[in-house]
Amino acid sequence: MWMLASAIAFTLMTTLIKYLGEDYSASLQTFYRSAATFVVLIPIMIRDPRAAFATTRPGILFFRSAVGTASSIFAFYAYQKMPLADANALSFTRALWMVPLAVFVLGEKVGPRRIAATAVGFCGVLVMLQPGGGSASLSLPALAALASSLMFAMTITGMKVMTRDHSTTTLLVWAGALGVIMSLPPALFVWRWPSFVDLCLLSTMGVLGTVTQWAYIKGMGIGDAAAMAPVDYTRLVFALILGYALFGDVPNAITMLGAAIVIGSTLYITLRELKVGAAKAPASDE
Repeated sequence: MWMLASAIAFTLMTTLIKYLGEDYSASLQTFYRSAATFVVLIPIMIRDPRAAFATTRPGILFFRSAVGTASSIFAFYAYQKMPLADANALSFTRALWMVPLAVFVLGEKVGPRRIAATAVGFCGVLVMLQPGGGSASLSLPALAALASSLMFAMTITGMKVMTRDHSTTTLLVWAGALGVIMSLPPALFVWRWPSFVDLCLLSTMGVLGTVTQWAYIKGMGIGDAAAMAPVDYTRLVFALILGYALFGDVPNAITMLGAAIVIGSTLYITLRELKVGAAKAPASDE
């Protein structure tokens, strides 16, 4: 239920991104969402500022926040310009990007099966990007979605490194504070003051972003990861429904075929990693 709540909150957030896209650019939306997230985290910061910001590696946190801010801007742009389902489908490639990043950044060993599954997944991306593939065909918004997924995978890799000696709360607090600082400069170039209604919607978007993260972390923390991972893909179903109901988005068969290939390969990679990890655990105990 936590994972399902995360998927629903994420879909509602992207729906607001698309709805407000005509009046607020991606960089401006990113700033307002970061500001709303920062406000939500203020009680945690006030309760124990020293513990909330305690870190021994601020450089990695700054880099992670910079990449995360750029990832949000690219993602928001993609959701504004593409059907919700297509942008969601391309966002699933973050699991594919994790494989080469795990090798070059974390020094993990990757077997031939994961390499083959990753290659198949990127073939699915090519299916989505081929001419005639609908709005997901090779275009600036599609490239932005792929760049966002790569950057998001980089932030996840950074989180894997940081969670070894940092709490989830500390990572969220740093991301919230630095997100406001780093998203402000690009927002100033397209600045506009929102109306009261728009401010409420933009704030809601920020709150939904925080809820998405908390619910995802909670679900993965208390549930079996093998069972939890597929639930995240339900947001594609929600995106299809809301995209059609609110914006008249009609799913493209080629795009959905490519999405199915990507989802299948990423699920295999996820389950394979869990199986390998479970096999290593008894050996390490011995």
